[in-house]
Amino acid sequence: MPSRPRLTREQIYRRRRIAAVVALVLTLGIVSVAVYVPSAASADVPDAVAEVTTPAFAPAPAVQAAFPGYGRGAIGAVGFDGVLASSGEQTRFPMASITKVVTALVVLSAKPLAEGEQGPEIEFGPADVDIYYDVLAQNGSLQPVSDGIVMSQRQVLETMLIPSANNYAESLAIWAFGSVDAYLQAARAWLDSKGLTDTVVVDTNGLSAGDVSTPANLVELGKLALADPVVASIVSTRTATEPYVGEIDNTNKLLGIAGVDGIKTGTTDEAGACLLFSTDVQVGASSVTVVGVILGADTHPELNESVLALLESVTPGFREVTLTTAGQQYGSYTTAWGETAVAVAGETRTVLTYSDEPIVAAVAASPVESGAAGTDVGSVTFTVGDEQVTVPLLLDQAVDAPDFWWRMSNPPWSR
Repeated sequence: MPSRPRLTREQIYRRRRIAAVVALVLTLGIVSVAVYVPSAASADVPDAVAEVTTPAFAPAPAVQAAFPGYGRGAIGAVGFDGVLASSGEQTRFPMASITKVVTALVVLSAKPLAEGEQGPEIEFGPADVDIYYDVLAQNGSLQPVSDGIVMSQRQVLETMLIPSANNYAESLAIWAFGSVDAYLQAARAWLDSKGLTDTVVVDTNGLSAGDVSTPANLVELGKLALADPVVASIVSTRTATEPYVGEIDNTNKLLGIAGVDGIKTGTTDEAGACLLFSTDVQVGASSVTVVGVILGADTHPELNESVLALLESVTPGFREVTLTTAGQQYGSYTTAWGETAVAVAGETRTVLTYSDEPIVAAVAASPVESGAAGTDVGSVTFTVGDEQVTVPLLLDQAVDAPDFWWRMSNPPWSR
């Protein structure tokens, strides 16, 4: 066999240099892969930003409340802040026997009764007979009383509120607090605690022109009366029969007409004919309790016609609005790696509105990288007048993180 030619020193050096370069390239490639793969796999990926859809609500027509041209008044509703509409001067004005609603609530705050409960017995004595004759001398409404009769607390409340017996209001307050002065102190504290700072009582029954309030305060007083099951039950009663007194008729002749179920009449020379009234109105699947007051009518028949006209004008102004339904879409997501999902309302919410009360929606949806179906990704907030209703937004389906191959084919510096 022929022998291989001997390599020159230069050839040997060149081959060694090529081998070293190849080894270096291979080494660098291995090192680069070792660095790139974990870097690409762990680098942050871009969040998907929601494309948001904000709903708009068309305003309802404004309601023109048909208040009478005389006196002063206001109307509101349970669950609605303040008054919805008013007429005439809104300063303090004599409230006559509406004062007895304050007496009932203050007494019940000290001597509470459960609905259906008669409560403790109250024995009437000579002082109560004197109160009877004092009221008679003032030409106030009253019911008979005699020394030694015994009635339950519930029966005395009924006799005070249904036929508006002034003498029973005073006797009840003295029984509960020991004296009229002590009652008046308790009444002031109670009124202040309820925010009724524009209401002043100087007696138990409203005979004095010093018993005054504002229409707005009286609307709130009416709401408080209806919230007490004992008072609410009594003021909606047309007739009752009491021991020693006999049959009594409610002075509120509107009971049962147009849904009127309360609350209290009042009549004095200074106040005129007055009525604090309430009715329940069906609005869609909901019911709203309307509370209003008119002060200063010449007669109760005139006043009653005015109340019915006012209710007829006001009650159609309530409406039930569906703010959102569960599953309603408010935003959509598309990730850089092709995942898609929708932000949907997590629950159905409705609201009662009145007149042209505005409704404005605001959507806030967070960016998403990944998440399971049902993940909370934000909220939609509805501003309804002065109130806010917030509903969570949820992913309608899962958003998966990018897989290994997407991460490898999309370098960190290109994301």
